[in-house]
Amino acid sequence: MSIAEPHVDQHHSPHLAHHFEDLGQQHDSANLGMWTFLATEVMFFGGLIGAFCVYRFTDSAAFAAGAHHLSVLWGTINTVVLLTSSLTMALAIHAGQTGEPKKQVRFLLLTMLMATMFLGIKASEYYEDYKEHLIPGPSFSTSLEHLGLPEGTSELTVKHTQMFFVFYFFMTGLHAFHMVIGLGVMAWMVWLARKGKFTKEYYTPLECTGLYWHFVDLVWVFLFPLLYLIDLHK
Repeated sequence: MSIAEPHVDQHHSPHLAHHFEDLGQQHDSANLGMWTFLATEVMFFGGLIGAFCVYRFTDSAAFAAGAHHLSVLWGTINTVVLLTSSLTMALAIHAGQTGEPKKQVRFLLLTMLMATMFLGIKASEYYEDYKEHLIPGPSFSTSLEHLGLPEGTSELTVKHTQMFFVFYFFMTGLHAFHMVIGLGVMAWMVWLARKGKFTKEYYTPLECTGLYWHFVDLVWVFLFPLLYLIDLHK
């Protein structure tokens, strides 16, 4: 005679909100809400990337000159760091599914460490751009030699080079802002994990956090080649 496994009454779970029938319905609703939110983010970043492509098509030489001022080495390192953070986040979610709070905390902290590394490298890149007078605005360098443009280049092309940096700082800055939000959410997840809030039956907040973080990583997968690599050999 087999021994029956203990039954978990989901209808009386402390994690179940009153307006849901069970944890499964609550989990599906949370996932649907997160995917809907991410769809709006895709449209937002998609519009920016589309506008960048239109301007680049208008004056590819100017955008190529701007791209040559970016550090492919640091961009590559940041890409590796961010993709590794996706792995540690996936491992944190797996630890939630298996009900292992210590592993949840460990992998979340590793993800936060890599996110901080990414932001530190990006801040260093911004500082180098500041020293090179590549910040769009009154102090932006208009020297053709400094920008890497040939003699006789029109003033419009110089303006388009500055437009490249407008896109660069806005898109990477917005991406970094999303990462800062992600760090805050992960810090909250660490606090909940340490209190043992995530079990085999309930790990929905951890999973939704993971979906958000994977989206942030995916955005960078598009930004890195678009900004750093596409004009590398021009």
